[in-house]
Amino acid sequence: MSTPGACPVADDLAPNGCPVSAGAAAFDPFGDGYQQDPPEYLRWAREQEPIFYSPQLGYWVVTRYDAIKAIFRDNITFSPSIALEKITPTGPEANAVLASYGYAMNRTLVNEDEPAHMPRRRVLMEPFTPEALKHHEPMVRQLTREYVSRFIDHGRADLVDEMLWEVPLTVALHFLGVPEEDMDTLRQYSIAHTVNTWGRPKPQEQVAVAHAVGNFWQFAGKVLDKMRQDPDAPGWMQYGLRQQKLHPEVVTDSYLHSMMMAGIVAAHETTANATANAMKLLLQHPDAWRELCEDPSLIPNAVEECLRHNGSVAAWRRLVTQEAVVEGVTLPAGAKLLIVTSSANHDPRHFGDADLFDIRRDNASDHLTFGYGAHQCMGKNLARMEMQVFLEEFTRRLPHMRLAEQQFSYVPNTSFRGPEHLWVEWDPALNPERRDPQVLAAQAPVRIGEPSAHAITRPLVVQAVTPVAQGVVQLTLAAADGKPLPRWSAGAHIDVSCGDTGLSRQYSLCGDPADAGRWQIAVLREPASRGGSAWVHGQVKPGDRLQVRGPRSHFRLDESARRVVFVAGGIGITPISAMARRAQALGIDYQLHYCGRSRAGMAYVAELQALHGPRLQLYIGDEGRRLDVQALLATPEPDVQVYACGPQRLLDALEAASSAWPDDTLRVEHFSSTLGVLDPAKEHGFEVALKDSGLVIPVRPDQTLLQALRAANVDVQSDCEEGLCGSCEVRVLEGAVDHRDVVLTRAEREANTRMMTCCSRACGERLTLAL
Repeated sequence: MSTPGACPVADDLAPNGCPVSAGAAAFDPFGDGYQQDPPEYLRWAREQEPIFYSPQLGYWVVTRYDAIKAIFRDNITFSPSIALEKITPTGPEANAVLASYGYAMNRTLVNEDEPAHMPRRRVLMEPFTPEALKHHEPMVRQLTREYVSRFIDHGRADLVDEMLWEVPLTVALHFLGVPEEDMDTLRQYSIAHTVNTWGRPKPQEQVAVAHAVGNFWQFAGKVLDKMRQDPDAPGWMQYGLRQQKLHPEVVTDSYLHSMMMAGIVAAHETTANATANAMKLLLQHPDAWRELCEDPSLIPNAVEECLRHNGSVAAWRRLVTQEAVVEGVTLPAGAKLLIVTSSANHDPRHFGDADLFDIRRDNASDHLTFGYGAHQCMGKNLARMEMQVFLEEFTRRLPHMRLAEQQFSYVPNTSFRGPEHLWVEWDPALNPERRDPQVLAAQAPVRIGEPSAHAITRPLVVQAVTPVAQGVVQLTLAAADGKPLPRWSAGAHIDVSCGDTGLSRQYSLCGDPADAGRWQIAVLREPASRGGSAWVHGQVKPGDRLQVRGPRSHFRLDESARRVVFVAGGIGITPISAMARRAQALGIDYQLHYCGRSRAGMAYVAELQALHGPRLQLYIGDEGRRLDVQALLATPEPDVQVYACGPQRLLDALEAASSAWPDDTLRVEHFSSTLGVLDPAKEHGFEVALKDSGLVIPVRPDQTLLQALRAANVDVQSDCEEGLCGSCEVRVLEGAVDHRDVVLTRAEREANTRMMTCCSRACGERLTLAL
């Protein structure tokens, strides 16, 4: 906190007696600065005073990522009970109006403490799971298409008024199961509830707002009574009614009534505002908009980056239940916190170049817009799905859309934000569907329920396709825009999307890591190809544009090594060649052993001989020389590392030969794995406790842990799902792991602190994970 000399008013002290700084005293979440751009408005705090007391608000304000995530994680010390508390207290006249309507809003999933919260969340979770949400997608697409068709020939539209306000509300009402005849009335009441809770209505406005909220409460009760007449109808509220029969003590009448109101607001306004913010942001970045229009596969990750950079939930609130320390500041029990997630999402300590809008950002889905832990937004994947459909429709049908000149205004409140209007313009004569009616029939796939590792692609142009051995071609790839490519470390691989096959395959980079202008991979044509190598050899030609993810490395050279032995078999030379080149550049003592059946089938032999000279040893089967693995590793040596890539039989032989060597001497890169394939007859079920989320999830014998987590609406990134890439790694807190991946080293497995959810399982009956 600030020094006494920084106190702007002599008696202006925080509740802990600390002087309030000038920045803290000036903080006004209802002012235009915060409303227009909360992260920029709070930049000073992230940099200088990450937690401060706001005398205007009566809250402590928290601004950095790690602190806010820790607060979300501990929902006992930091109670959500004030999350829906009126931030501007209602006057006596307005309170009397609310009482006259019998208004009795109860705790909901958002602001309920334990032990009541988690049993209700578990009981009501299923309709929010990815599998359950799939059947809503056609309805969202139909609504989106209908609304865009209403204005597509006008050349100008306010996206908020003409689409983005109504479609998410209609989707929300359908999801809840509200009868069609009641939807229009409920639409009229929704905004009043938001203003009542998070806004600052003037005294003369409070009475009018109270009447609207009271009517909302009464009408919601009538609609709920109507639903009781047909509890088997589709909808989350009807699902709740059915669960009430099974768990009457958990799902009560008053709880359902409160959830009816809260659910409409939560499912509607956050998505409407998030999409308006996203469209504004994308159109302010024409290059990003153009890339989305050209490559719809980028949309899922673009949604995550929009939610990070300019999400619709600016902040949440928490109550400190016992003395706690946050960012070095001791907070007393009873302190109120405004945790500004929009500021955390711009924290450079977690997001590199945090203010940059980057639709390919690989950790965009780490944003805290949906919260985290036990109170993370249950409807996050419904919102993601809607936003993906909206962006897909706009990029396909209105790629020439642009922002009109305008001033953006926001309904003043601390927590939910989105422009009241969003005017866009375009030339209807250029509408793609006028030239090609088939545009209307196209649609991009929607990803429901997991972060966007699959969607972060980079367009690369094939500069050359060069045979480098019998059955092996080298692809030289460069950025489509001619810009430098990201640096990569020796041993890294990229993931290549194989055209329209739906396949994605991993290929090691084999060029010079210092060459930022191009990447090179070498691909062997496998007789029993799963599709990837056949596609590369049969389809790829110079000038083609490929979609690539990465680079990513779980096979990394220890550049501090004293001595290194490299072993490559066949196409396994690709990562090993880059490692040997790097070892040479660093002056590391190394040997390179390269095995193959025939010289003609071994890539890069002449190049390797020229580069490595006597450090290279060739073992060519049809020339009568084979590698004696046992002799190579006969005598264990300290401070020596062995890196190997090649056929499984070679790797198995090296594993056996190095058993007497120090732990983790041998480090290998695998081409493929069947370890993620389950035989239910040989597996046992187990359960995982998620410490941060408060859930306990069963994993069936016929189900991977990754599948069980997704089914429970828990976000875990994934890619290969074969135990090869390491992207689905989670932290293990308790329980023994049956490791089946080929990523972790022997020592890492023995440490038992990490596991790959796509293939590894529990040795016993239970695991506890940091999720």
